[in-house]
Amino acid sequence: MSKKMKKYYTVWKGQKIGVFESWDDCKAQIKDFQGAQYKSFATFEAAKKALKGNYKDYIGKAKRFNSELSEAQLKKIGQPNYNSIAVDAASSGNPGKMEYRGVDTKTKKQLFIQGPFEEGTNNIGEFLALVHGLAYLKQRNSNRIIYTDSRTALSWVRKKKCNTKLKPSEKNKDIFELVDRAEKWLTTNNYTTTIVKWETKAWGEIPADFGRK
Repeated sequence: MSKKMKKYYTVWKGQKIGVFESWDDCKAQIKDFQGAQYKSFATFEAAKKALKGNYKDYIGKAKRFNSELSEAQLKKIGQPNYNSIAVDAASSGNPGKMEYRGVDTKTKKQLFIQGPFEEGTNNIGEFLALVHGLAYLKQRNSNRIIYTDSRTALSWVRKKKCNTKLKPSEKNKDIFELVDRAEKWLTTNNYTTTIVKWETKAWGEIPADFGRK
């Protein structure tokens, strides 16, 4: 079994700011902190350098991806369709603080973002991101496709139902209001947008990835 690579965590906004050497230490700084900003790095030097910069300059950025698939497999999969948008979500905990966004697949320009919400799950965020993306493209009469790396969210959208096990509470009231709106949108709107599974093993992390843990 290969040894897990050590990571260093930069916290720009949290209970304390700085570079932390474990996820638990990082998590302690962002827990219950509204608008927390953080990201993992492979080296202490990179994390320290990032701390001196702006969070927005680092979000979603990662090192160059080298696929482990064979040339034949890569050829079969092909390249992404750049006439598209990509969506993704991130949560610190399950449940925990959650946010989601959509970006232009080629340029990674952010098209929309929602959150962070106090108590959500990654699956809920992926579902909401997909529906938001569908509504975004329909409003603009766009023929672009949507990429997601979540099979669960794909299934929920097709069924027009967010099948989460998270129980409604006062803490996640805003999340479930969005879920209700999303489900209603799916049942009252027709759309022609094609939703496609992002090929992570061939292309690396989806462009909308938040680049965190």
